[in-house]
Amino acid sequence: MGKLIYAAIASLDGYVEDVDGRFDWSTPDDEVHAFVNDLERPIGTYLYGRRMYETMVLWETAHTLPDQAPFTAGLGAQEQEFAGIWRRAEKVVFSRSLKAVSSAKTRIERAFDPEGIRQMKARAVKDITVGGSELAGQMIKAGLVDEYHLFMHPIIVGG
Repeated sequence: MGKLIYAAIASLDGYVEDVDGRFDWSTPDDEVHAFVNDLERPIGTYLYGRRMYETMVLWETAHTLPDQAPFTAGLGAQEQEFAGIWRRAEKVVFSRSLKAVSSAKTRIERAFDPEGIRQMKARAVKDITVGGSELAGQMIKAGLVDEYHLFMHPIIVGG
């Protein structure tokens, strides 16, 4: 049985994005990225809301664009490794509006079904993560999250 893990990077005042919806302030350095890669390596499935999927899907092709890294001036070794970790995992996108996915190993679910997630956890050989605060909130409310990985970034971004 796999664990369902909610991982997020937050500012010291508890925000996961700034007033403009940006989170580039949370870009990890190589040491933190290596630590995150160690945590992500055993993940078998990523569960995303539409907005988080649209943010993360760049990892599908990031390794092919050495001069156009997602968050830095160029893909470093840790980012290259994460791109591989991400591509190897299954992805499920919860969305009523997304027409199609643009990454391999990805499917769309039109509605959040707590019982379906319980069954997924029971069948899972590897752990599962949920990405995106709205979807995570639904999973937390349904009592589905087993672990929380909260990374605090030393910055104040909220009001």
